[in-house]
Amino acid sequence: MQPLPFTKASACGNDFIVAPAPERADLQTLSRALCDRHNGIGADGVEWLVPNSAAALRVRLVNADGSEAEMSGNGTRCVAAAHCAEHDKPPGAIIDIQTAAGLKRCALQARTGLKFDFEMQMGEPQPGDPFSIKLAFGEITGMPVSMGNPHFVIFVDEFLPGWQAEGAEIGKHHDFQHGTNVEFVKVLGPGEVELRIFERGVGETQSSGTGSCAAAVAAIHSGRAQSPLLVRAPGGAQIVRWEQNDVWLTGPARIICKGEFFAEML
Repeated sequence: MQPLPFTKASACGNDFIVAPAPERADLQTLSRALCDRHNGIGADGVEWLVPNSAAALRVRLVNADGSEAEMSGNGTRCVAAAHCAEHDKPPGAIIDIQTAAGLKRCALQARTGLKFDFEMQMGEPQPGDPFSIKLAFGEITGMPVSMGNPHFVIFVDEFLPGWQAEGAEIGKHHDFQHGTNVEFVKVLGPGEVELRIFERGVGETQSSGTGSCAAAVAAIHSGRAQSPLLVRAPGGAQIVRWEQNDVWLTGPARIICKGEFFAEML
């Protein structure tokens, strides 16, 4: 049985395992085993480091349920934190990470022990026109936003009991060919919003980097808020600014532990 070395990191409670992708391994099955919170390490997803001839780190993101996703803002930041910790990078370091949604650049702003603060270039958002979908309990209106992965942003006055069930139904609705991440967003003022997140392939999460960006873009695009915007989630707050064609995300990532995982499939 070959042990798999790993680093576990968390970005505002959104936790990820960072590990080298073993050759010829079934990454979907292995990711489910790693993310199992009872019989594995426990995480929202695995950021697999894959061989890359270019200078940038290259990753594949597999969710806790074994499905593959384009990218995660928080997960990419966890990869950057693991890299900075391993190579003892100082503030000012730039970490380029190649994802399925393109190259993402993380600038290390500050470091305190194993906590790292990054500003991350998220790329150009694609907000769409709001539309309504029919659900089991009725009709709901939201705004689609692409951050390299799909989001559906719903503005609410309060977070009502049962929003998780709504998020689950929306995320698998037939209007979204590849599924979607769902954000319920409460506007607190022109410079601040709060959100709840139901992620495709994971479920309810404490935070989301791309979800925070999608929520901010939807709020700014619809005239409900202005850039820069403080985005609060149960796991912590991040700052999103939208300038010209780029969205920038600022937030922390913390190394939780390192070790070896033993699995019969390796």
